Amino acid sequence: MSIGLLLLPDFLLIALGVALKRVRGFDAAFWTGVERLVYFVLFPALLFRSLATSPLGLADAGRLAAVGLAFTLAGMLLAALAQPLFRLPHATFAACFQCGFRFNTYIALAVASRIGGDVAVAAISVLIGVLVPVVNIAAVAMLARGQGGRIAVELARNPLVLACLAGMAWKTAALPLPELPSHVLATLSSAAVPLGLLAVGAGLKFVRATLPPAALAWWNGVKLVAVPAVAYVLANFAGLSPLERQVAVAMAAVPTAPSAYILATQMTGHGAPVALLISTGTLLAAVTLPLWIALMSQ
Repeated sequence: MSIGLLLLPDFLLIALGVALKRVRGFDAAFWTGVERLVYFVLFPALLFRSLATSPLGLADAGRLAAVGLAFTLAGMLLAALAQPLFRLPHATFAACFQCGFRFNTYIALAVASRIGGDVAVAAISVLIGVLVPVVNIAAVAMLARGQGGRIAVELARNPLVLACLAGMAWKTAALPLPELPSHVLATLSSAAVPLGLLAVGAGLKFVRATLPPAALAWWNGVKLVAVPAVAYVLANFAGLSPLERQVAVAMAAVPTAPSAYILATQMTGHGAPVALLISTGTLLAAVTLPLWIALMSQ
């Protein structure tokens, strides 16, 4: 099966989410409940189980994490160049800055499961565990300088971070995962990706925003082209296995997380340009992401 067809079901689920958002009974309150279920229950279950039973050794996980940190830092630096290039109002720049490096966890896990099953999911869970705190610190720091306490509180109660830490600790302790809890976690995990992708589609917003087309193109280009290119170079240089290289590039190539819109709206009120970046980036990723995966499959 071609890479395009391999990822087609995931993007069709996103499209279905867009359609369901327009159906009576699937209103904003419904999708808020779905997002909370996925974020606080289903995804933590998937991340914990993947890491607790991961076949990756510490050395492999360390190299993969180092590559992830490096391409994320590159995304931050390139995203920051938008300010001197386009001279945007600070509030607009601060809100959009995160769109150059934050990643859609739902799409990342869906892609990993397609390209390498449980092993790839475990590998990308390592990246999620390492990078979720990093991207959140960078995004919040740009939006609210001097509020370090708030950053610490948000990270300390982030369910994805906590699940990843717990899974890594379980793996490090070499504890067996009993059959009954393993079965419950597997059942919850199986619902995480499809519901997450539906929520992604429901959350897309194409709104008019005060964002120059050049800036829109810049941030989408950084996230969907430049950062994956950096990941491609670094993954090869670091000597990652073929599957780990695919996972690293896939993680770099997924579009921006919908949570970037929520954060920008809550902290600055400038959510419209972020919503536009997320929505256009998600559509563009339907083309760019399969191309990156195809390149890594050669």
